[in-house]
Amino acid sequence: MEKKWWHDKVAYQIYPKSFCDANGDGIGDLRGIIGKLDYLKDLGADIIWISPVYCSPMKDQGYDISDYYNIDPVFGTIEDMEELLKEARKRELYILMDLVINHCSSEHEWFQKALQDPEGEYGRYFYIRRGKDGMPPNNWRGNFGGSAWSRIKGTDLYYLHTFHETQPDLNWENPAVRKKLYEMINWWLEKGLAGFRIDAIINIKKELHFRNYPADREDGTCSIRCMLQEAQGIGEFLTELRENTFDRYNAFTVAEVFDNKPEELGKFIGEDGYFSTMFDFSIESARTGDNWYEMNQLTPEEIKKIIFESQERTREIGLLANIIENHDEPRGASAFFMEEPDCEESKTMLAVLQILQRGIPFLYQGQEIGMTNVVFQDIAQVDDVASKDQYQAALEAGYSEEEALRIVNLRSRDNCRTPFQWSSEKNAGFTEGTPWLMVNSNYRKINLKSQKQDEGSVYSFYKKLIRLRKDEEYKDTFIYGTFCPAYEERSNIFAYYRESERQKIAVIANYQKESQELMLTDQWERVLLNNYRDLRFRDGRLYLEGYQAVVLLLKKN
Repeated sequence: MEKKWWHDKVAYQIYPKSFCDANGDGIGDLRGIIGKLDYLKDLGADIIWISPVYCSPMKDQGYDISDYYNIDPVFGTIEDMEELLKEARKRELYILMDLVINHCSSEHEWFQKALQDPEGEYGRYFYIRRGKDGMPPNNWRGNFGGSAWSRIKGTDLYYLHTFHETQPDLNWENPAVRKKLYEMINWWLEKGLAGFRIDAIINIKKELHFRNYPADREDGTCSIRCMLQEAQGIGEFLTELRENTFDRYNAFTVAEVFDNKPEELGKFIGEDGYFSTMFDFSIESARTGDNWYEMNQLTPEEIKKIIFESQERTREIGLLANIIENHDEPRGASAFFMEEPDCEESKTMLAVLQILQRGIPFLYQGQEIGMTNVVFQDIAQVDDVASKDQYQAALEAGYSEEEALRIVNLRSRDNCRTPFQWSSEKNAGFTEGTPWLMVNSNYRKINLKSQKQDEGSVYSFYKKLIRLRKDEEYKDTFIYGTFCPAYEERSNIFAYYRESERQKIAVIANYQKESQELMLTDQWERVLLNNYRDLRFRDGRLYLEGYQAVVLLLKKN
């Protein structure tokens, strides 16, 4: 594999609205991020991905962009962004912004001009089609529920939105649209961005016959994924995108990709792939049922199998971006350990399994202190538009209000969007004002300030773990070494080897709360990391406590 500057980096995602509020209005901002750069550097982060801060009406928390060239006043100014880039460079930190180019906001200038003349120049910037007998052009259902088409007032024309109705899809078949987007991307790269996290990129290619598919709900609609799986030719768009933008700046790109064809994985993240990497969503895909409100609770053995298969798929291809949680998922501690999310050992065990895999680890704000899901008492406390839509879909599917709210508490994207818990002070130290979204009530127990003072805390363990991954003595093994499953026959033992020409390292975890013993097949030289204070080993047997994870440097034969 050709070595790239981002291979040995640890990435950290910031959800700016909930990270740190510097001006007391209850909403996180760019100056809040600037003030925490030293914290991120000390943690061990290198690449900082900032979720959208562009101008937006915030119908989908900034993923509905009304002006790609400016910063929304709620987050600050373009000058604040320039200062953030400057201060990050001083600390050798790399800044990524979100790149949302499947759709824009219905308040964007292009769409407003399209509404004035749907069949004119700007109408061709979007997918606008005539309805059929007073109904939408076809039966596609958007990702947030309901028809993927909305009528243009006063006409029989409809525009396509694969997400919310305020997020019209951009017409990538139009060269003028692509040219405008490339100009915008390069403008930001010229300002000093290191690259982008690329949102929902598989959606840019449509099945252009716009035909109906078999309905999968009683309302006669079908999942938009039916169309995406049939669409052909996305590679031409993505190659052109890369050649006209990212390649020119040696930029790092991480893509959000669902529904890609398995045989095309190499085209996405291979040696000459469209992107530097893409998120590994294999666990999330397995956890989600046919509907958002159906959630499969995976067993440790199922999780192990999924991760091992994912590692095997990419072994000769490239590096995935490994995640436990992000702004669109529940908190990892709650999702993986639904019955006991507050167990510190299970949180640190997950960290070991994630960060020492082959791939680029992406942490999400608050993960490093073990933040957990919030408990909403009423749907009125929920801000997330997708959660509200799916709550309604659950009611329509026959769930009671109590059951629907329980599902929202498990699945809502707001679980990861509650404010960062900096301290046990008012509002978790996030703001002096009224937080835009409720603070998790456990902030007095789970917060950074108390964990910084505790060598045995989740935060302190994350620092040690990241330091180990970057240690010059072991870095090549963790970054470029092979990944090989170990002790697969043992139930709830999650173990693998990382091996290079110089070293062989074993990562071994007991993925259950009951203790286990394991007869080692290798001799070891020393313990590199342990999420317990002690390690019991006798007569070739390793005695593992509940959720104990150890990293062992093995003796090479």
